[in-house]
Amino acid sequence: MMKVMVATTSVFLAPLLRYAQGLRFPQLFLATAAVFVADLIVPDLIPFADEALLGLLTLLLGTVRRRRASAADVGDAR
Repeated sequence: MMKVMVATTSVFLAPLLRYAQGLRFPQLFLATAAVFVADLIVPDLIPFADEALLGLLTLLLGTVRRRRASAADVGDAR
């Protein structure tokens, strides 16, 4: 039973972790996504207000990619 659960978890997490590797702030993206999922589960006083804000923040962090190394940046590193 434990092997099945580990295999299922890795099937769902592997694509997310692979996607997060290309982001500029992967840990911040994963933390925000985890808080968003937890916030969906826990009931609150104002329905969907904080879920909408956390969802938008997660989407914003998901679109910020790493900067490409330009020729000037590579030359300065020498």
